[in-house]
Order: sequence, then C-alpha cells, then structure tokens
Amino acid sequence: MSKIYLNTVINADIHYVFDLARNIDLHQQSTSKSHEKAIAGRTSGLIEENETVTWRAKHLGVYQNLTTKIVSMEKPVQFIDVMQKGAFKFMRHHHIFKTVNGKTLMTDIFEFESPLGIIGKIFNAIFLREYLKKFLIKRNEMIKTIAESSIRDGIAIF
Repeated sequence: MSKIYLNTVINADIHYVFDLARNIDLHQQSTSKSHEKAIAGRTSGLIEENETVTWRAKHLGVYQNLTTKIVSMEKPVQFIDVMQKGAFKFMRHHHIFKTVNGKTLMTDIFEFESPLGIIGKIFNAIFLREYLKKFLIKRNEMIKTIAESSIRDGIAIF
C-alpha cells in the first residue's frame, strides 16, 4: 500500500479551511484539468458524514468514475473519505486540521493500492504515487489561495 503525507499551513480560521476542504464546488474547480465533475450523491455544497459523491474525471487519458463516502467527521478537526467504487483496489483519504500559532495546519494522509498485483505495485512506484501527490498539492494550493485571499475584515468570502 502507498501513502502520501502532505502538510499545508494556511493563514485562515480552521473552521473556514475545514469547510473549503469538503466543498464539492471548490473541488471541481481545483480539478478542472482532469475535468472532474460530481455526478451522483452530493454534487454541490459541503459534503457531510455518511454522504457519498461520485466523481467522473479523466485521468491518464481515460474517463473514470470514483465513488467515495465520508465515513468519519469531527468538525473542524478531521474527516475521512473512503472509496466505495472505483479503479483503486483501496483508497482512503484522512483530512486533519489543527490550529497552530493562529494558522491552520491542514494534513492529508492519502492511502491507496492499485489493482493488478505486482504490476500495480510497480506502476505505483514509478508513476502513480507522484501523479496523485501533484494532484493533491494543486488542490491544497487552491484551498490555501482562496482561504488566504478571501478574508476581508474578518468575513470569509466564497
């Protein structure tokens, strides 16, 4: 199994960052390069615990569907989404939020396993892990940009 750990420091309130991270519309905006679109379950707004979302996206030249479910949520500290259906053998994304020195530390722990046994493990090591890391970094950069630029006089704008 592969794991990706990312830490992003955001100069914004933890509640606001937490909501941006679970915002379906922002996710679609941040993944426009892969034409990611929510097509079933929660398709806009803030996803909640026990809700699912099915994403349709073009990755590696192929359109794929991925259904995830929010299996745990403790506002504004953490939430976990787990793949229900999709191309991975296994996928789990733990989102963790902590206030540190007046800023929000957003941590991603993304665990995944490809199908196809040893071929999948080689593909992970050579390509997929880095591809997914860049995908997550781009998403986090958008969350950071919006959170830090949309605070005006203590009022969050999104």
